[in-house]
Amino acid sequence: MKKIGITTTVPVEILIAAGYSPVDLNNIFIGSSDRERLVDTAEKAGFPQNCCTWIKGIYGVCLENSIDTVLCVTSGDCSNTVMLMEVLKLKGLNVISFAYPEEPDIGLMQKALKKLAGRLGTTLERATEIRGELERVRHLALEVDDLTWRDGVVSGLENHLSLVSTSDFGGDQSEYERRLQELVTQAKKREPYADNLLRLAYIGVPPVFPGDLYPFIERNGARVVFNEVQRQFAMPNPGRSLAEQYCNYTYPYSVFHRVDDILQQIRQRRIDGVIHYVQAFCHRGIGDIIFRNSIDLPILTLEGNNDFVLNQHLRTRVEAFIDMMKRRASSRSNVSEAGTRA
Repeated sequence: MKKIGITTTVPVEILIAAGYSPVDLNNIFIGSSDRERLVDTAEKAGFPQNCCTWIKGIYGVCLENSIDTVLCVTSGDCSNTVMLMEVLKLKGLNVISFAYPEEPDIGLMQKALKKLAGRLGTTLERATEIRGELERVRHLALEVDDLTWRDGVVSGLENHLSLVSTSDFGGDQSEYERRLQELVTQAKKREPYADNLLRLAYIGVPPVFPGDLYPFIERNGARVVFNEVQRQFAMPNPGRSLAEQYCNYTYPYSVFHRVDDILQQIRQRRIDGVIHYVQAFCHRGIGDIIFRNSIDLPILTLEGNNDFVLNQHLRTRVEAFIDMMKRRASSRSNVSEAGTRA
């Protein structure tokens, strides 16, 4: 199957139905051992320093990995993608655009999906068949999520890596499914995490330093049991049709759709505090105002740029946040004990 690069989670069922193998350019970039050079490639081409690192990394990936066809999402994702698309055209790449409707309306989504299918030379009927074939592997990814928050036998990093890869199934659906099944089998044999660890939600786009962040949180007496956007990549609410599935996918639409999902998961997963990650120079960072007005829990906002490591400043902030929550939990416990004795 011919590779097609994607700039975010898209209706992969249509791409596969058209004979393409979707490749999430973000995952290739962040998984590279040479991320700095990929960013440098973009900056040498003229991308400004105050442009999002992810956009620059995607550009570098396209040029250095011989990806000649890219599907760019022009509405419902990053505002910089529109100009990235123009630059990729300038470089001779075959660029296809896809726009999520402004609102999660099934009729509008159906039209958008049909237009994309026609552009790629396939049909929604064939894409619906592919949707059925992907159901098993998505259920497996969501089982990993359940084993994280419900059973306490999967780490926050394992959860992140498993769910974030559902955007393109790692470029190889069979191998991805094999790895997931292996993780599920191993996890069910593990001893659960200690009950006294604080339970955190991670909201926002995936971080540029996942390999540092999640283990550092666990070393300090907490663990992430909810990865918001990564979980959405796995389509936790598939609905009855392809159009409904991508209407239930919260990320492309109003932040208030995300808030509803987050609040529900906070209650279900017994969350103690929230880490909101924002990428430097990203318009979505403004959404922090809405999250802080909607979520009645301690929130730590972390901003990442192009360090790719959890630097000492960020480490100190995470440590202080967890310490504050520990004192908060201890204070509540003391008040409860005093009330019981009285």
